[in-house]
Amino acid sequence: MDGMPTADSPATASSPQGAPRLRWEPTDRYAAFTYIAVGGVLASSALAIWGLPVLDLHGPLHRLGIMDFLCGGTRAAYFTTRGRWAMAWYYNPLGPLAVIGAAVMTLRAGVGLATRRWLAVEGGFRGRSRAVLVAGCVAAVALTVRQQLLVDVLL
Repeated sequence: MDGMPTADSPATASSPQGAPRLRWEPTDRYAAFTYIAVGGVLASSALAIWGLPVLDLHGPLHRLGIMDFLCGGTRAAYFTTRGRWAMAWYYNPLGPLAVIGAAVMTLRAGVGLATRRWLAVEGGFRGRSRAVLVAGCVAAVALTVRQQLLVDVLL
C-alpha cells in the first residue's frame, strides 16, 4: 500500500531489545495527545500573533508567592514563538519543549490525516515504568524548586 509499512509489518526502525520502536498504524493510538497538541499549537499561534494575554491566569497559590513547575510557562511559550530561546528557557524550560512537542505532534497528525497511517512508538519502558515515574517526579520537584527561586521574576 503506497510502499508504507502496515500495522502488521515489523517496526520501521530496528531497535535493540527494550528500546522504543516506531511503527505505522491504521489508527491514531495517541488521539488524546494529538488533540491536546493541536490545541497547544493554536494557543501558541495566538500568543505569537496577539502577544501575552491581558487576563490574569494565576491561581490563589501564585498570589501567595508559591510557584509550581508550570509557572512562567505562558511567557516561555510566548518567547519561544518569538524565537527568543534564552528568555523562554529562563522563564520555564518546559515552554520551548512544550511548543516543539506540540508542533511535532501536529506535524504527525498532518501526515496521519494525509496518509491514513499514524506513526506510533511502542516499547521502550517495559520493566522501567517505576523508574520513569520516579524520574518524572524528581524532575517536577526540581523544576518547582527552580521556579520558586525565580519568584521575584514570576510574580
